[in-house]
Amino acid sequence: MSARRRPSIGRQLVRGAVAGAAGTMAMDLLLYLRQRRAGGKDQLLEWEFGAGIMGWHDASAPGRLGQKVERAITGQPPPDSWARTTTNLVHWATGIGWGAQYGLVAAVVPRHAGLRALAVGPVAWLSGYVILPLAGVYEPIWKYDARTLADDLSAHLVFGATTSAVFAVLGREGR
Repeated sequence: MSARRRPSIGRQLVRGAVAGAAGTMAMDLLLYLRQRRAGGKDQLLEWEFGAGIMGWHDASAPGRLGQKVERAITGQPPPDSWARTTTNLVHWATGIGWGAQYGLVAAVVPRHAGLRALAVGPVAWLSGYVILPLAGVYEPIWKYDARTLADDLSAHLVFGATTSAVFAVLGREGR
């Protein structure tokens, strides 16, 4: 009888990153469908990749966080032409990063997959209401109404459920 080897941390990180990208896509699809139901006219790829972002004033909170990082690195305000790319990079890096963290936790604590699956979305959601206000690009959580918070939480629950499901499916390859 052979013992099954646990996947390496690197493999789990990559698996988590891929799962995080899938979770980001699922969350964004939900948000896109909501904006269409509310009367939005953008096509999916235009909406997803921020075709309407012409400058920092149009950037989301993650984009404005990226602007602050760019300013800290270069020592000067980044041009408005960087706003769209920065917003997309920070948004996708955040989702992929949460997936990679999920993979790391799975590598270090391989038990309790159900608990990880339940926690990743709410933890990602809540961290945004801590980090982004501290960075000065978002309001504190108590400034938002219950409907806004519920809508945001439900989108992050979709992220978490998709991330954990894709992570599980990717772990079944070769078995």
